[in-house]
Amino acid sequence: MTNSKNVIQLLETSGKSKAEISRELGIPNGLLGRWQRRFKINEETDTLELSDIEQQRQEMRDLKRELEITRMERDIVIKTVGIFSKG
Repeated sequence: MTNSKNVIQLLETSGKSKAEISRELGIPNGLLGRWQRRFKINEETDTLELSDIEQQRQEMRDLKRELEITRMERDIVIKTVGIFSKG
């Protein structure tokens, strides 16, 4: 069984083209490209990590989620203040 970490290492170190590796492993070329864009190998820990761009995308998703929660909390506070200021 081929895992993405081994494939990324092969892409980075073998000197072979993506098409050659794709044929040899029987993995679609498009999938290899997605793995190569999405992941990188941390040389210090020898682990597979999200690429810098994927890390930024993840951070952006997290921040958007946090902003949405903050907006909902703000709306609740505004409604609460409105209710208590009328009474």
